[in-house]
Formats: sequence, C-alpha cells, structure tokens
Amino acid sequence: MAGLASWSIVVEPDRLVVRRATVSVRDVPAGWRPLKIAVLSDVHAGAPHLGAAKLRQIVTTVNALDPDVVVFLGDLVIHGVLGGRFMDPERAVQELGGLRARYAKIAVLGNHDWWLDGPRVRAALESTGFRVLENDAVPVEREGQRVWFAGLADLWTRDPDIKGTLARIPDGAPVVLLTHSPDVFPDVPARVTLTLAGHTHGGQVRLPGIGSPIVPSRFGQRYATGLVDEHGRRLFVTSGIGTSILPVRLGVPPEVAEVTLTPVTLTP
Repeated sequence: MAGLASWSIVVEPDRLVVRRATVSVRDVPAGWRPLKIAVLSDVHAGAPHLGAAKLRQIVTTVNALDPDVVVFLGDLVIHGVLGGRFMDPERAVQELGGLRARYAKIAVLGNHDWWLDGPRVRAALESTGFRVLENDAVPVEREGQRVWFAGLADLWTRDPDIKGTLARIPDGAPVVLLTHSPDVFPDVPARVTLTLAGHTHGGQVRLPGIGSPIVPSRFGQRYATGLVDEHGRRLFVTSGIGTSILPVRLGVPPEVAEVTLTPVTLTP
C-alpha cells in the first residue's frame, strides 16, 4: 500500500506520455492529406509536479511532434490543490509561449479559468498566439485545404451554443469541435468530423477490471478518456496533464495527445 501510494502521488503525476490516435475522415476533397493535431488540456499550472520545468517539458514534447495545429481545451490554472501552489496565468504562458504549430494554435477556456477570471486567462493565452474561441469558429488554411475549428463555451460556467456555432461553418466542410467538457457530446450532430474534449482527467485513478470510480461527468465512465465512437460520431477525450482536488494519478498518466485526421482509403 505504501508503494502504491508513493507511485500515485510522487511518480505517476510527474510523468508525461504521448498518446496517439488516428481518426479516419470521409467526405473530404480529393488530395486531402492527414492533419496532425496536438491536444493539450487541464494543465492546472501550479498543481504538484506542474511547475515551470514541467511546462517547459510540455513545450518540448509538443514541438517534437511537429503538429499542424495545437489545441488547448481549457483549465490553464487551478485555484488550489493539496501540495500545490497557485501560478498566475501570465506566468504560466511565459513557459508555454514556445509552443509551435505549422498553421494555428486554438483554445477554449475551462471552468477553472472562469472561476479565476476568464478574460484574464483569455488575454494571457492570446498573448502567446492562441486564438481563443467561445461559441465561435475559424477556418485553418493549409495548402489550399480548409478545416474549420469550432470552440464552445464552457459547460459548467457559461452557455455552450452548438447550433449557433456550427451555423457559422459552411455545410459539408470538415469540422473539429473543441469543448472543455465532453458532456456536450450527445448533442453534437453528425456533421462534426471530430469532437475534442478534456476536463475528466481520465478520473485520475483507473483500476484494473473496474475503470475509473470517479469521473467528473454526468455520464460516468462513458466519456472518461480516449476515442469514443457513437453511431459514427467521434469524440476524443484527453486525460490531460494536471491534477485537481487530490494530487494523485494512478493508471492515467499525464499526457499530450497526438490526434491525426486521415482520409478514408477506399479499396476497389
């Protein structure tokens, strides 16, 4: 028990792994090439193991992936967690400012960002080149190809408008929908190519044969972490990097996700 406690408090929360997922995309223009997206969420700067050195490690890890787009799915900050120390958003983005993407850096805000000061966190992210979306959408152009990124308002603290946000995007265009919480997914229409979410931390603890006993979602383990396919609609939930409430991770190491959208290859 002592060894397990040590691992979950000292060792695993201090790790950083890369999780890769590939999503096949139909109905894209001829010549459409794979799109590599680096996905970050729930950094919770200032939580245990999430000091300046770890933020720099995140930058190094992401940049080594050479992503087309970097997305951040919210919760840059945290008010307090046992064993941690608050880090203001301006200090956090000083370390994360070196994140690089070929075409765009796009973000949405999370509940902790709004509990602190949403406009302040937004300004901090924008100072490092992120486009912060709230019920808004932007196109990303790459060599004549266009992919739309739509970002929803935080479910816990704001008013996400799926219908109004998607109305900004031409019919038939590839759409990547960004949301902090995955609980909006049942209301996401099939026209969305992929939904990306964070917030859950994967439950922070995942036990063999049981899964994650506690997940901050009204759907329990249904959207805890990983790639979900429901009737052809796809959702990817990253378990994020930091911790909240208790500074533990077990079976759910901190992660940077690399999600690649690739066109379906049709065989004769």
